[in-house]
Parts: sequence; structure tokens; C-alpha cells
Amino acid sequence: MDASQPQPQAQPQPEAGSLSWRLSSHPITLLTFLGFRISSVLIYFLGLWIIKSMIMIFIVTILLLAADFYYLKNIAGRRLVGLRWWNEVDPSTGESKWVFESSDPATKTVNATDSRFFWMALYVQPVLWVAMAILALVRLQFLWLPLVIIALVLTVMNTLAFSRCDKFSHASNFAGSAFGSTNLAGNIASNMVGRFFSRG
Repeated sequence: MDASQPQPQAQPQPEAGSLSWRLSSHPITLLTFLGFRISSVLIYFLGLWIIKSMIMIFIVTILLLAADFYYLKNIAGRRLVGLRWWNEVDPSTGESKWVFESSDPATKTVNATDSRFFWMALYVQPVLWVAMAILALVRLQFLWLPLVIIALVLTVMNTLAFSRCDKFSHASNFAGSAFGSTNLAGNIASNMVGRFFSRG
């Protein structure tokens, strides 16, 4: 082999936190999450411009939105950013409250790429549905508005819930570190913050 020949250069590796699914700690979860997020908007958009079967588009979009809501709430949020939420009804008072759960930073490190993809997709999708609603109004396609309203309700609910869950997580971690590193102090601090954020 001729030593004077140039050696092939190694391909530069993407930096940590880059928007590359190859850097994800849970690539299958991430790709499934993004697939649900994109597919519902894409199918609706095709229904406005290409596919003329409104009933089929309505049914398929609703199914995709429901799958996206469930997968994000119960699987993607927990695996990608260590957050989960649900709603409980107090049987004694009948009041509804949100319950937030976050992973322990000492046992789970959130991947920067997973976090960037998660929060970007979480906030971008409601904006896209607002744009779709404006488009339907401009084109005088009022029959599509109920579908857009359903999509907005589902996506905005997850967005608000995970935003509050993230605030609870940061506040809980801060309170735990302020009150001490023992399990008892951390649990007391977390419960105090949890009660504050679950009001209303």
C-alpha cells in the first residue's frame, strides 16, 4: 500500500443533543412518537388538498390523534424525558386533580437529544393545528373545524400537562436538594410541591 496515498477521513460525529435520532437512548420510542405526531397532521392536510373522502380522513385522523395522545401520555413522556401525568377524582369530594410523576435524576439521566425532540414536537403540533384551523376558515371548509377542535383539545391538553409536570419536576428536585439529601427529607419536599401543583 502506498504510504503517500491520503487516508480516508473519519466522518464527524454529531454533537450530544443534536437532532439526530441515532443519538437517542430510545430510538424506537422516539421514532414512534414522531410518527404519530406527524402522521395525524399529514393525513388531515392530504384530506384538505388531495383526498376527497372526508369520512375516511376524519376517522383515520381521529384514530391517529387518539393513539398519539395515549402513546405520548403513557409511554413517550416517561421514556424520553422521565415525566408522566394522569388525572384522578377524589371519591370523597368529587374534585378532579392532576397528578404528576417524574423520574429520580439520580437513577435516570435524560438524553439531551430525546429531550429536544420531545419538547419541540410537543409545542410545534398545536401551532400546526392552529394553522390548519385558519386554513380551513380561509377556504370556507367549515365541516373540517370539528376535527381541528378535537385535535387542538387533545394536543393542548398534553402540552399543558407535560409543561406543568416539568415545572413540578424541577421544583421537586430543587426542594429535595434544599431540604437535604436524605430520603425522608426528599420525600417530604416532593410531597409538599406535589400538593401545590395538583391544586385546581
